[in-house]
Amino acid sequence: MQRYDNQTAIVTGGGGGIGSATCRRLAAEGAKVAVFDMNLDAAEKVAQEIRAAGGQAQAFRCDITDRAGVDQAVADTIATFGPIDTLVNNAGWDVFKPFLKTDAGEWDKLIAINLVGALNMHHAVLPGMVERKRGHVVNVASDAARVGSSGEAVYAACKGGLVAFSKTLAREHARQGITFNVVCPGPTDTALLAGVAEGAANPEKLIEAFTKAIPMGRLGQGDDLANAIAFFGSDDAAFITGQVVSVSGGLTMNG
Repeated sequence: MQRYDNQTAIVTGGGGGIGSATCRRLAAEGAKVAVFDMNLDAAEKVAQEIRAAGGQAQAFRCDITDRAGVDQAVADTIATFGPIDTLVNNAGWDVFKPFLKTDAGEWDKLIAINLVGALNMHHAVLPGMVERKRGHVVNVASDAARVGSSGEAVYAACKGGLVAFSKTLAREHARQGITFNVVCPGPTDTALLAGVAEGAANPEKLIEAFTKAIPMGRLGQGDDLANAIAFFGSDDAAFITGQVVSVSGGLTMNG
């Protein structure tokens, strides 16, 4: 028996690097995967790959900053696959600039996607978990939330807020058997990192610096994150809640 047999999982940002790897991993372990993404074509590509491999997946266009859209996508998921067992809040966006060079419009977008979007997802999915007294939530934050990151002040603030939010919900819902844990990627080889690098004066030099700073000598890959997410989203982690783990090749170490 696989860890996710007959269970339904939602993965936001499911069309991207970490998200698509997570979707494939959960599906390979038996999950019925709802691939949420603003880019429906990207989500559908992932869902098709999963179905071609014999898994179950459906793509849903979802802008997590739009509460009405979130509610509809969640309702459609339940109608398609049944009650939600695991929620992976992975969708995110960043801009790489010193704080004093950012503007309020960028703050609004960063906060809407990286914090409010996750709040929307929790608020839409949690009632069903509470009613059934079971569920796992995995929030993908960032090591920027734990140690700071130059050029990512508002992003780090949002991810730090997501860490605190997760710990609080872990306390509020522990007696209902619902777990909330946080996975913090270090520099990971994704389109998001490439987009961040584009904002730097020398993108190649920035990526090289990231790589050299990691004790294991390489950038993280989507599968590295998917491995940790799959654990926290499963019943193997049923007695673990309110925890934060870095998946960073040793870049950050907290004990």
